[in-house]
Amino acid sequence: MEGIDEAIVDTMRFRRGEGAVLGLPEGKAWLYVDLDGDDPAEVAAEANRLLERLRQNGRLVAGRPVPDPTQRASLWRVREDGAGLSSRLSTGGESWPGWEDSAVAPENLADYLADFRGLLDSYGLQGVMYGHFGAGCMHIRITYDLRAAEGRDVFRRFSADAARLVVRHGGSLSGEHGDGRARSQLLPLMYSPRMLEAFAAYRSLWDPAGILNPGSLTDPDPMDENLSLDGVPEREWRTSFDLRPLHSGGGSAAETDNPAHAGGSGIDPWVHAVQGCIGVGRCRTDAGGVMCPSYRATRDEKDSTRGRSRVLQDMVRGARTVEEGWKSEEVREVLDLCLSCKACSSDCPTGVDMASYKSEFFDHYYRGRMRPISHFSLGWLPRWLKITGRTAPLVNAVLATPLAKVAATLGGMTTERSMPRFAGGSEWRKQVAAAGVVMPGRNGRRHDGGTRLSAGGAGAVNTDDGVVLFVDTFTRGFRPEVAGAAARVLTAAGERTECSADACCGLTWISTGQLDTAEKLLGKAAEVLDDGTDRPIVVVEPSCAAALRKDLPELVHTDQAKRVAARVRSFASHVDQLARAGWSPAPSEPLPEQVVLQTHCHEYSVFGAGTQRAALTAVGITDVVDATGCCGVAGNFGFEKEHFEVSMLVAEQALAPALRETSGESVVLTDGFSCAMQVKHLDTERPGRHLAQLLDPGIAG
Repeated sequence: MEGIDEAIVDTMRFRRGEGAVLGLPEGKAWLYVDLDGDDPAEVAAEANRLLERLRQNGRLVAGRPVPDPTQRASLWRVREDGAGLSSRLSTGGESWPGWEDSAVAPENLADYLADFRGLLDSYGLQGVMYGHFGAGCMHIRITYDLRAAEGRDVFRRFSADAARLVVRHGGSLSGEHGDGRARSQLLPLMYSPRMLEAFAAYRSLWDPAGILNPGSLTDPDPMDENLSLDGVPEREWRTSFDLRPLHSGGGSAAETDNPAHAGGSGIDPWVHAVQGCIGVGRCRTDAGGVMCPSYRATRDEKDSTRGRSRVLQDMVRGARTVEEGWKSEEVREVLDLCLSCKACSSDCPTGVDMASYKSEFFDHYYRGRMRPISHFSLGWLPRWLKITGRTAPLVNAVLATPLAKVAATLGGMTTERSMPRFAGGSEWRKQVAAAGVVMPGRNGRRHDGGTRLSAGGAGAVNTDDGVVLFVDTFTRGFRPEVAGAAARVLTAAGERTECSADACCGLTWISTGQLDTAEKLLGKAAEVLDDGTDRPIVVVEPSCAAALRKDLPELVHTDQAKRVAARVRSFASHVDQLARAGWSPAPSEPLPEQVVLQTHCHEYSVFGAGTQRAALTAVGITDVVDATGCCGVAGNFGFEKEHFEVSMLVAEQALAPALRETSGESVVLTDGFSCAMQVKHLDTERPGRHLAQLLDPGIAG
């Protein structure tokens, strides 16, 4: 029997979307009772008897049996992630351990919790509760303000009162994890002097020099002597990303010179962000989810999300090993193998977003220093594509010769990969125009003679039906045929579609930590796309969709940026909504019987882990081999010479085995361009395809 409260559930929904918590009855706290047995019918009958008995006894607000294993796994995920979710609440506040392990006999639990809640109220604190109700063991994280002297005083006094309370109920200060530094000083409230003397004598027999875990149990240090938040140097960590807790109560980020320090509770947002990791260690798993691909490749703690977080925490504490702050070589080293996949922002229970932290750090670290050449060759890729769009035949001809390896070497790229074919600058326009989509012209003029609206936040919203198809830089430069397919799918679905391609999401500058340029490009994108309507903005490339949805409002601190971000959808998420509204695709070729699905990491983290699968199911494709995990290319990472080996190790975690284990008849779905490039490298006979290409109705007539 396990319990959780509403703070954890609210935080799960806030961080991962409504779909992350399905099937919970109405209430403010929930008790999970797991029944087991060999006969499913008998287990179901036992569940119904239990629910009925609870109703008759007045002990139940609402309840339901959950026989489906997928639903059970989803519900248990909420409980399993409770420790992390409870540390960074949906309200934007922080909660901390210190009294997270108390236990009483199960029959005394209700009375203990009632009194404990009263104690919390008397101190003006909130306790986030979860734990092993069947064993009477509670994990309670509390909203102490351990960053201030007054808050630490509250921590001391409350802990002493809580210790007296649990002893009064016949319980223990520590039910599962031990007393440690947080509770050893309180043991005299629980044990007699004679018992404490016995502890000390016994310990001295085995550890006469006092080298094993000093400061705990016997001769303990004061409970607040080693708090990691105490003594953090006063310093302003100016950031480009708005890292404030979303519900911190602060004013508009645009109202201050440094938006990252506007409003809030007074906690430096960079410090608050990097201290989010509490060491749960979900990033150290080797299966399930996507986080953390670099750790799964190297098995080295420093390459895990937790390892990187610990070094960043040392950085803001001014620890001797990383005292250089933004210029710390140690921090740069641990961030080097981060693929910026963003999976930790959704898979990590505390929502650590290491991709953003890496981008922010690199932006500061390389100021005044020479960057790696790949930050110019790959980081400036959209600029180079403007040139190659005019000279594509010549560039492609050169890349078909041994000069391709010379060019790759000069650009800091691996010679192990073949370069993609560059498209002519007008190819995508021809594709989209043929689908009957309204095309962008110069100076905002449309090809149908109309003028694009430019609301700038001032005019009334145009609520006419329709969508904006955003054709991103990667699609224009490398996959123009996908733009045409997407346009035909939308028009065939009855969508009044207008195309936009006059902007860049700045993704390559974000991933390489060149944030001044990224901000300018995103600001321009917001101006172009804020057209006075509330039409969905459907983005062909999922990584660009994620940048416009998440990075745009975090780097451009305007209401215009927020309006645009709220309208952005990935192509797959829009297809899912169309299908749910009753649309059925009529592709020119039969839908494949089986699909190997490689969901782009950014789509996974920003739009939801099941977005692609939901779209496939909605259009009638049910045999899906899900290559859950990062493909290993991850934008510039897999093309950089020094990262190629790790890139291929990451591919072996899910994608490469999925390709080997399925036949050539199975279609490989790769909406992300990076994923398509990795598939091309792994299986030259089976190129990755975009969802739009599977659903393409073809050109009429």
